[in-house]
Amino acid sequence: MTATHSPGRRAVLAGAFCSLMERPMTTLAAPSSTVALPPELRTEWPQAQLIGQGALRFFGLLVYDARLWAPQRLQAERYEQQPFALELSYARKLDGEAIAERSIAEMRRVAPFGDAQEKRWLATMKLAFPDVGANDRLLGLHNGQGEVRFFHNGRQTAQLADREYARLFFGIWLAPQTSAPALRASLLGLGE
Repeated sequence: MTATHSPGRRAVLAGAFCSLMERPMTTLAAPSSTVALPPELRTEWPQAQLIGQGALRFFGLLVYDARLWAPQRLQAERYEQQPFALELSYARKLDGEAIAERSIAEMRRVAPFGDAQEKRWLATMKLAFPDVGANDRLLGLHNGQGEVRFFHNGRQTAQLADREYARLFFGIWLAPQTSAPALRASLLGLGE
């Protein structure tokens, strides 16, 4: 995070992101063989395949494109027990701290958790999610056993081994309780 962000600007960005997640609109897209495997996955899972993709839009403005990658087909009801990577390619500027704080709120949609967990997880996500701009990528890599590694434009930013965190964080997009059910269906290849 840069020192030039004022608290007022950060609050505006956080509010904007909150609004985005409360009323997301998605554009669905079928997996395409022309989409390149992210560099982070080339050594981890060179045979990984694109499971699904979609876009999060707010009042017609693209916020990010999302892609779900996995070394094998995923079972939607057991996503937290399988290896996969979720890639978000941003179309606009968002404050990293706002992304982390909104992630906590979205994780609570999936299931409740305590204040101590929130504090620990929020600290990790503030490290994991720097400010992003157009064409920046954030990628979360889940090993299927609760270990999560985060990358920003190919550089690892954080790592956490916590099954409950992995289930709730990726549940933002993959759990039935998501605030973006059409995007979930598209990512998991479930159709509409």
